[in-house]
Amino acid sequence: MLHFRIDRALLEPMVPPGTVLDLYHDTEAWVSVVAFRFLDTRVLGVAVPFHRDFTEVNLRFYVRRHVNGETRRGVTFIRELVPRAAIAWAARLTFNEPYVTTDVMREMLPEDGGMAGRLRYEWMHRNRWQSLEVHTERGGHAMANGSIEEFLTVRDWGYTRQDDGGTLEYRVEHPRWMMWKSTKASLDCDPATICGFDFTLPLAPTFAYACDGSPVTIYVGEKLAQ
Repeated sequence: MLHFRIDRALLEPMVPPGTVLDLYHDTEAWVSVVAFRFLDTRVLGVAVPFHRDFTEVNLRFYVRRHVNGETRRGVTFIRELVPRAAIAWAARLTFNEPYVTTDVMREMLPEDGGMAGRLRYEWMHRNRWQSLEVHTERGGHAMANGSIEEFLTVRDWGYTRQDDGGTLEYRVEHPRWMMWKSTKASLDCDPATICGFDFTLPLAPTFAYACDGSPVTIYVGEKLAQ
């Protein structure tokens, strides 16, 4: 997970209706480039042959919504890259998420299966390998309450702008993850590849880390009342 502090004015036009930009300490806007592996994926409990395990890279930012005294902190996606057209098609059909298909995608993770060391994800676009990479320390630890890591990672909701101008809200359920601090991180890609338009990120992430992941449940979404 590579995180970038950014001018909130760049994100405001993309905030889904019914939500507001979620700012850390009410002042800081963030975007994140996240790479991870889906394993044993099932749709309504059914595994789709040849589409259970795959890699995704996405660009996201953070929003919130207040509902009857509850603050629902969520994410919204600018672009999501996957290696198979059927996955992108299904996600667009179900959630209208901004999925696109890359030509080739691969991951390079520590040989011992752990989270310490060099973690790298690559994708091919326009005849050039593009990548993100982190080098992590040994020894994972829990995220502190109130920390920036908790703010960026513990998100129980997703929000997606719909073609009719409305917003789809869906719940995401998983246990809190352990994190491994990064000693070095880099992102090498054309902005249009991961963003879909000329959205300029800083040259280096503000900070980065890796998480161990877990089983995740994504619930069927509901349209917000307009």
